[in-house]
Amino acid sequence: MPRQRSPSRNGHTAAAGAFAFVSLLSARAGAQACCAGAGALTPGRLGLHEDALVGTQVHAATVLGSFDDGGHYTGTSPGSNELDFEEDLFAALRVFRRGQVALLVPFVETRRAETGITELGGGIGDLNLSGRYDFFLAGQSRVIPGVAVLAGVTAPTGTPPDKAHKPLATDATGVGAWQANGGVAVEQIYGPWLLNVTQLVAWRAPRSVDGVDEALAPQWVTLVGGAYSFRNETSIALFGSYTVEGHAVVNGSAAPFSSRNVALVTLSGARPLSDSWRVQGGVFMNPPLSGLGRNQTSTAGFTFTLIWSWS
Repeated sequence: MPRQRSPSRNGHTAAAGAFAFVSLLSARAGAQACCAGAGALTPGRLGLHEDALVGTQVHAATVLGSFDDGGHYTGTSPGSNELDFEEDLFAALRVFRRGQVALLVPFVETRRAETGITELGGGIGDLNLSGRYDFFLAGQSRVIPGVAVLAGVTAPTGTPPDKAHKPLATDATGVGAWQANGGVAVEQIYGPWLLNVTQLVAWRAPRSVDGVDEALAPQWVTLVGGAYSFRNETSIALFGSYTVEGHAVVNGSAAPFSSRNVALVTLSGARPLSDSWRVQGGVFMNPPLSGLGRNQTSTAGFTFTLIWSWS
């Protein structure tokens, strides 16, 4: 199977179809929690008082090592390293009172060094169109939590690994298949705290590579965490996710030892600069511990986001 980018990125795009978690504690505090928690999925989530937003987000990460098909972790060998970068442009628009849609356009770059060769490549990634509808809002009831349905589609606009031209495939920027995504988010507010549990699933369409028919298994992402809003209009959030993917199918048969899984931990914070502008940043890591991953790289990095919204 071609080399795939680590699902650690999926922790930020959340299987390419979902929004960030949190709802409003109030017109002010809720926006803080929303921004803080957004680093684990996508920053393009509107607060209740917002009608639209545009923004940009920058990711930078380094590969720490990799997990083999048995889940054993090994650090990068001397002389080998990889740096991953991504710049996202995104916009979101409210539809109806509790619905919203968002578009995310990623630009991906990779710097990879192996066996004395250093290479840099990149390009546009896979575009994502996503939507969210809140049936119940967090904090409306002490008994019934907020419940939202998430959905999206990702187009294979990036370059898949099998179409890369450079020797180390640094110009690979996408999966190479259409992806459909769905999920459910459950969240509740307790004073300045907001707690969230989100379950996501991504289905990737089959594709043919050099006469070989292949299909990636559905990918499941379970995400749990919480955000805290301070009175000084700053917020922090801590989220953990676990991504599980079964065996790929090649020419109608399951490919042995091709299943993948990885854990991700994200710590983020946010602060509004004005009624329209806000910034957020965060750090993330796939913990480099044996048993927490399989057939994936372990990365660590940071994000920085700038958002302009209006009502």
